[in-house]
Amino acid sequence: MNPTNRANALILGISIFLGLTALGYLLGRAAIDVKEYERSVSVKGLSERELPADVVIWPIAFTESGNDLGALYNSIEVSKKSIEAFLVSKGIAAPEISYSLPSVTDKAAQEFNNGQKAEFRYVAIQTVTVYSSNVSIVRKAMNELSELGKTGIAFKGEDFQNQTEYLFTDLNKIKPEMIQETTTKTREVALKFAEDSNSKLGKIKQASQGQFTIEPRDKNNPHIKKIRVVSTVEYYLSD
Repeated sequence: MNPTNRANALILGISIFLGLTALGYLLGRAAIDVKEYERSVSVKGLSERELPADVVIWPIAFTESGNDLGALYNSIEVSKKSIEAFLVSKGIAAPEISYSLPSVTDKAAQEFNNGQKAEFRYVAIQTVTVYSSNVSIVRKAMNELSELGKTGIAFKGEDFQNQTEYLFTDLNKIKPEMIQETTTKTREVALKFAEDSNSKLGKIKQASQGQFTIEPRDKNNPHIKKIRVVSTVEYYLSD
C-alpha cells in the first residue's frame, strides 16, 4: 500500500472511531436522560361517603295452613288484604305493594313423611313485597308490623330468600365530586413525597380509577350506605 492510501485509511479509521465514540456518548446520555425522566411515584387517593339508602325492598312472608285447599286460598286472600290495608294506613302507596304466587306444600304427597299424619295437610307461604323510595316510612311500618301479627297472621321470619334490601341509586350524582376528591388527595400525597425527596412533581404518567363500592355501614344499620372509591395516580418526578 502506497503512503497516500495508507494515510487515507488511517484518517478513515480515526473518523470511524471518533464517530462511534460520539454516538456511544450520545446514546448513553440519552439513556440517562430517559431514566431520569421516568422517575415516578405512585399514590392512592380514597374518597368515602355515608349516605342513606334511597330505595327499600321489603318482603313480608306469612304462612297459612289447613286441610281444605279452597279454604286455604281464601284465607291467603283475606290475609293479603289485611296486610295491604295495614301498609296503606302507614303511608305506603298501593302501587308499591306486589304479591308473589303462594307456595303450597301438600304434606300427604310428600315421599318422606315418616308415616306420621300431619295436623294440616296443606301449608302455604305467601310473600307480599314492598318496593319503595320512602325508606323512613317503610322502616316505621316494619317496627309496627307486630300490630298485624296480633290479628292472627303468622309471619315468617327473614331468611336467605326473604331479606330486606336497601339500595342507593344516586351514585351518578356524587361520582364527579368523589373522583375529584381522590385526585386532589393523590396530588397532595405526591407533592409531600416530592418535597421530602428533594424532587419536583411533574405531570401524570398514568392513572386508574377503582370501582365504586356500596356497602352497609354496619350490620345493624343496613339502611345507611358507605360509598367508597380508590384512585391510583402515578406522577413523574424530576430533580
